Amino acid sequence: MLDYSFSYQDLEYFLLILIRVASFVFSAPFFSMSNMPRNVRIGLSFFMAVLLYHALPDQRAAYETLIGYFIIVMKETLTGLLIGFAANLCLSVVAFAGHIADMEMGFSMASLMDPATRQNTSITGIYYNYMIMLMLMITGLHQYLLKALAETYILIPLNGAVFRSDGLLASMLEFMANYIIIGFRICLPIFAVMIILNTVLGVLAKVSPQMNMFAVGMQMKVLVGLGILFLSTSMLPSAANFISEQMQHMVSSFVEVLTP
Repeated sequence: MLDYSFSYQDLEYFLLILIRVASFVFSAPFFSMSNMPRNVRIGLSFFMAVLLYHALPDQRAAYETLIGYFIIVMKETLTGLLIGFAANLCLSVVAFAGHIADMEMGFSMASLMDPATRQNTSITGIYYNYMIMLMLMITGLHQYLLKALAETYILIPLNGAVFRSDGLLASMLEFMANYIIIGFRICLPIFAVMIILNTVLGVLAKVSPQMNMFAVGMQMKVLVGLGILFLSTSMLPSAANFISEQMQHMVSSFVEVLTP
């Protein structure tokens, strides 16, 4: 007969694994989207924790009181949230690029409710977000995130995370230095063409003052902007690759900071 005995200590050990996995799933990209059912996220967290429970070497943390166990739970929760936050932070660049593009095309006043984040987002930002998310899923980045989470238990054992505020701040500043660069790389075609179009409209306003440049300029910006947005779609794979590399770098840097 099969032995399904499960002691109280085994349950406490399993819950510690589950807490880090669930915190990561509820904060990481792809899995933390609001249009993903909570039952799916809970089930994914549970079955990943079961697999890790049987695959990982025994990492039982030492504690004596309920307060000690609570402190370990909080450390595991914060560890999973920080790793997921590091990956999710890179996707905010897409919304930044879409906001700049809409400012140039005249779509800044029009906003839609993004079902993924349940926030008002620009039209171009939603387009960039779904296109890049689709490309990242095709390349298997969600699988990389799950593998990275499993490997964190080797680098950061249970109750072994060390929270270095200076290292986390340095990683954040390094990302913010590349934040604007990545955003402008995505919307650079629209930004450059709109500068040329504004220059042409300014020259026409001086040549023919009787022409209503406000009415003509708004229509021209919309038509030219949509055309460049359509033509620059072939450049999105390179932008998705750049975001993927930055996401992997951010996850690695955060894990290195938390490693004891």
